[in-house]
Amino acid sequence: MEPSQTPQDKLPLSGVRVLDLSRMVAAPWATQILGDLGAEVIKVERPGVGDDMRGYGPPFLKDREGRDDDSPYHLAVNRNKKSITVNLASPEGRELIRGLAAASDVLVENYKVGDLKRHGLDYESLAALNPNLVYCSVTGFGQTGPYAHQPGLDSLFQAMSGLMSITGDPDVPPQKVGVAISDFTAGMYATVAIFAALRHRDMNGGGGQHIDISLLDCQMAALSHRAQTYLVSGEVPQRNGASTPGNQPAGLYAVADGQIILSAGSETQFANLARALGRPEMAADARFATRQARVQNVAALTREMEEVLATRPRRRWIELFQAAGVMCAPINTIADAFEDPQVRHRGIVVKTPHPTAGETPLIASPIRLSKTPVRPFATPPRLGQHTEEVLGEVLGMDAGEIEQLRSKGAV
Repeated sequence: MEPSQTPQDKLPLSGVRVLDLSRMVAAPWATQILGDLGAEVIKVERPGVGDDMRGYGPPFLKDREGRDDDSPYHLAVNRNKKSITVNLASPEGRELIRGLAAASDVLVENYKVGDLKRHGLDYESLAALNPNLVYCSVTGFGQTGPYAHQPGLDSLFQAMSGLMSITGDPDVPPQKVGVAISDFTAGMYATVAIFAALRHRDMNGGGGQHIDISLLDCQMAALSHRAQTYLVSGEVPQRNGASTPGNQPAGLYAVADGQIILSAGSETQFANLARALGRPEMAADARFATRQARVQNVAALTREMEEVLATRPRRRWIELFQAAGVMCAPINTIADAFEDPQVRHRGIVVKTPHPTAGETPLIASPIRLSKTPVRPFATPPRLGQHTEEVLGEVLGMDAGEIEQLRSKGAV
């Protein structure tokens, strides 16, 4: 199912200009969401080098001649943007950024605390030029505190937040989540904060403001009920693998050709499961008749379930359980997931032209709006692809002025 297309001027964020000074993953994730929803996102990159994520491989997308091109990291977080190259180390480059900030609604950056202030590109300096500017800073530890000036990356925040301590099986060392979850969580919080600041500016007349997003803060917040459990009980949450504490049966179970995950914690759900297993008497067994009893006797419960589960392949068990109303799913590889009929129906993959690689698959936005479906997808831009266009249209520069800047190494 391909997403419908909405005219550019009818998209939710049409007319919003975002000056994107961000690199790596977290902040570009936020600006990509803004771009998907119709904002004009101007990504500022270093001349000749660009965002570090462009070269973050292998593997790489291959161009038509089989040469390495964009990295999957870059493709994943930079669609629907324009790329310009500006040298912030040059006075002329800094002046270009000030001019673009004066003509923008939002600025997003993820420089180390204090770096942009040295260049006169911090919030206070740019708010003096544009009081309506929403300025979002995304850093590892935030703008304040004893760690504010330290660098960081996802694995550190997964470790420091306690996320790794509750991820994985109890009898193995703590493990990372399989994606840069701290980056994506912070990027989404940044997007929500930007929406809120724009609403405040436009509806309450409050002008722009500075948004301070910390990856550590966001990952702590995303611990949700596991952290709240500690706060109200003092009990330190532990690793439970794929199981759910206080809810049995729930977790991974071996079948004839692999594993499935299922959950049937309530008495009604467990009775349905027992019937699907061909063992309806299990629901009346005193060891398993209540949730509390199943939790206390989980080893015996698992042993009896897996004796039956081992007799059939996962496809057949999933059919039986779904027919019985038992929540279950296969343990897919990522390749398996892309072939799932539901995933295919929802259009999670879209193909779009790439200037050097031809038609290229991209992950679609999961946002579904009934009146304004997200914009057609454009692949991440080539480095500096829109420099002349942006400087001409936004700042009114002609070809001669842009060439002068190029000769000075400013762009």
